[in-house]
Amino acid sequence: MHRMFAALLAAVSCVSVAQAQDIATTAAHAPPLLTLDQAVAAAGGGAPAADAARAVIAAAEAGRTVAGLRPNPTVITEVENVAGTGPYGAFRGAETTVGLSIPIELGGKRSARIAIADARTTRAMLAAAIAKADIRLQVTELYVNAVAAERRLTTALDQARIANEALNAARVRVRAGRASPIEEQRADVTRLNAEAAAGNARRLLDAARLNLGRRIGHSVTGPLDPAALEKLPAAYRPQLEPTAEGTLALAAADADLAIADAGVRLARSQRVPDVTVGPGVRRFSESNDVAALFSISVPLPLFNSGRAAVGQASAERTRAEARRRMTALDVEQAILDARTEADNAATNARTANGPALAAAQEAARIARIGYREGKFGQLDLLDAERTLAETRLAAIDALVAYQNARARLERLTAPAPDEQGN
Repeated sequence: MHRMFAALLAAVSCVSVAQAQDIATTAAHAPPLLTLDQAVAAAGGGAPAADAARAVIAAAEAGRTVAGLRPNPTVITEVENVAGTGPYGAFRGAETTVGLSIPIELGGKRSARIAIADARTTRAMLAAAIAKADIRLQVTELYVNAVAAERRLTTALDQARIANEALNAARVRVRAGRASPIEEQRADVTRLNAEAAAGNARRLLDAARLNLGRRIGHSVTGPLDPAALEKLPAAYRPQLEPTAEGTLALAAADADLAIADAGVRLARSQRVPDVTVGPGVRRFSESNDVAALFSISVPLPLFNSGRAAVGQASAERTRAEARRRMTALDVEQAILDARTEADNAATNARTANGPALAAAQEAARIARIGYREGKFGQLDLLDAERTLAETRLAAIDALVAYQNARARLERLTAPAPDEQGN
């Protein structure tokens, strides 16, 4: 007897060890969890918007180099008194001049060009930060929708299971003669609708995962983090006065205004004429003598004094300043609206996932028990199950609404990078 008991224990131990090894092997080969931050990082690495932003920064930096370059000098060669008559026939009396024309910029044109290039580089860096924030918003919405699609599929499968159990209960009642065959038909229709809803939810989940995979650059095969959908604030917080200071949108408007300011400075510098100086050497073929010469030229601003260009640049600066004020107002309004939307969605999510969901679950549980015991009719059961399904979906929709509103609020209030790009 003791030997049989020992052998039985050994067999059970072997089976337990084998099962544990199988579970460990399955866990080792299971796809890893894909978190929201990992998805955002994967999307930001190869997103077309990020590539375009990096190209704009490279172009602006190259423009900064170009703006700092000085004008190139010009080599001038002149041959006079050739192919004439008498002593000027052929090249006997030719005078050959070789000179160098060096333009000298006045009025601070070079520094004005550099100022514009620096402002455009700053604007390009802000555009890259805006693209990064937009990518995070897009990926967050896709990720949240994918997690919600998983939750909706779970709910649909659970409802299909409940509908199948209700059909079995209806068949028992009909066969026992306690209910009309109509109840079985009605329960079967409910089951078919629940299975169709589960199929729709599965297809929506596949589409949501495909959309997320296209955005991050690789297919989504592993599980997603449910915390991305379930995180809610503890309680309602008082509304704060919205401010656009420090946001990406206002920083971009400030950069546009800086570009316009530099444009006015450049237009004013263009009103100062440049001077071109030219040292040279002249050779006289008749006597084989050489003489030095020096030339200077200054343009006369008779037809274009540059005043119209200054007026145009000043108007552009006025427009940029007005757009900055409009941006501040629009951003503050958008922040307030998004904050209100997020707070309302959080309240709805807490209610839908708390008391409302608990009450619907309890009502459905009581209806199932009562229906099996003959205390409730089938219509009462179907109504309770329908209410539970709608409450579950409403709870998921409320969580999605909050997470998307919170993501939009974070996008609106995303801070502008500092001078080091952090």
